[in-house]
Amino acid sequence: MRGMCAAMLTLEAIVLGLSVPVMISVEDVNKVAALVVGLGLAVLCILVAGSLRRPQAYLVGHVIQVGAIAMGFLVPIMFFVGLMFAALWFGAYFLGRRIEDDKARWAREAAQDD
Repeated sequence: MRGMCAAMLTLEAIVLGLSVPVMISVEDVNKVAALVVGLGLAVLCILVAGSLRRPQAYLVGHVIQVGAIAMGFLVPIMFFVGLMFAALWFGAYFLGRRIEDDKARWAREAAQDD
C-alpha cells in the first residue's frame, strides 16, 4: 500500500508543481498565491510520500486530495485533475490495503499448514 500511495503522491507533486506557471500566466492568479498553493501542496505531497510509514500520513494524504480539488477555484481544470488524482489515491489506498490483508491471510494460512 505504501509504495502505491507514495507513487501517487509523487506524481501528484509533479502535476501540482507544474500548475504554478499555468495559474500565473494563463489564469492570472496572484504570483504569491499561486506559489503558496501550488508549490505548498507539491512539497506537502513529497513530505507525506516519505512519511507513509506512519498512519497519520494517510490522513494528510486524504486532505491533500481535497486541497488539489479545491485548486479548481483558482484553475478550473484542476477540478478534473484533482478528482482524477483523488480517484487514483483512494484506489491505491484501498487496493493496497486489500493486498496487505490478503498477504496477511495467506501468511496465517501458510503458518497453519506447517
